[in-house]
Amino acid sequence: MSGRDAGRLAWRLFTSQALIVAAGALTLVVVALAVAPGLFQAHTRSMMGPMMSASMARDLNQALARTLLVSLGVAVIAGLVTSLAVSWLITRRLAQPITEMAVVATRIAGGDYDARVSPSGLGIEFATLDNAFNRMAATLQDTERRRRELLSDLAHELRTPIATLDSFLEGIEDDVIPASPQTWRTMREQTTRLRRLVDDIDHVSRAAEQRLDLRRVPLDVRDVADEAIRAAYAGFFEKKVRLAHHRNETPARVLADPDRLREILDNLLTNALRHTPASGTVTVSTMTHPDRVDVGVSDTGEGISSEHLRHVFDRFYRVDPARSRSTGGSGIGLTIARALARAHGGDLRVASDGLGTGATFTLTLPAAR
Repeated sequence: MSGRDAGRLAWRLFTSQALIVAAGALTLVVVALAVAPGLFQAHTRSMMGPMMSASMARDLNQALARTLLVSLGVAVIAGLVTSLAVSWLITRRLAQPITEMAVVATRIAGGDYDARVSPSGLGIEFATLDNAFNRMAATLQDTERRRRELLSDLAHELRTPIATLDSFLEGIEDDVIPASPQTWRTMREQTTRLRRLVDDIDHVSRAAEQRLDLRRVPLDVRDVADEAIRAAYAGFFEKKVRLAHHRNETPARVLADPDRLREILDNLLTNALRHTPASGTVTVSTMTHPDRVDVGVSDTGEGISSEHLRHVFDRFYRVDPARSRSTGGSGIGLTIARALARAHGGDLRVASDGLGTGATFTLTLPAAR
């Protein structure tokens, strides 16, 4: 909506109110002219009786008519002017926030995502509209920021393996680098890295858009957690991090894809191991509720500060930007894990009391009926 449209709206509002005022004034005149003479004549006859002559009645009626016309004319004109003035002020007041919203919307469409509408002060309805519009603008601003960061991070992630491959190929062509098994192995690692990054991006996009082919079967989450722990045990043992499983005695039955569920737990265990120092502890726990099953992965590692908590599941987001891909991961594993959890009708949450206090990721899945 443009300011021009808002102006037309203001004119329509003013015209509508003017028609209402005019209709009221016309009704007043018609009713007064139709009712007043009869009432006046009846009243004068009852007062004067036989003293009332025909000429006197005619003179009184003429005087009444002139008085009514002058009084009604002045009253109607005064009422119209006052009503139209008030209507115009109200119309302008109502149209002002719409005009401002149109201007701000135009600025946002032009790329100015900092633009916001000011409070209109016209009641709860307009306040709700103002708040909803500003929330929408804030969401668009955050989406645009994340889009730019995503493109920047993606370019950064692709640049390193491509540069490595390019330098190796150029070295082989110039006979500077021998075409040895080690050279081919290094190049293969870079292409594998590129393929993994592409697969991760496709994976999280498909999961977020709920285009995954989930093969749900009844299973016990405790058994899947045991499998994930056994698969991850070697890495924990090598880093000297204790890995424990608090297995709940109550069966934790869900309807889920076991492979996708393992993928979620693998991502959570890998993330916990990455951020937990030697001699630390990572604990996997299962808890059964009447309508859901919770799987918690807690660590005694670095912890997460409050300003980073809400971004943990964002694509390519790293709590420590200084970490490289080899030491800090691609920043997409947790995004995939949460998308898979939501594709199952559940969710994945994170909690931490701050740096140095560790973190707890909780996977929630609907309990099987």
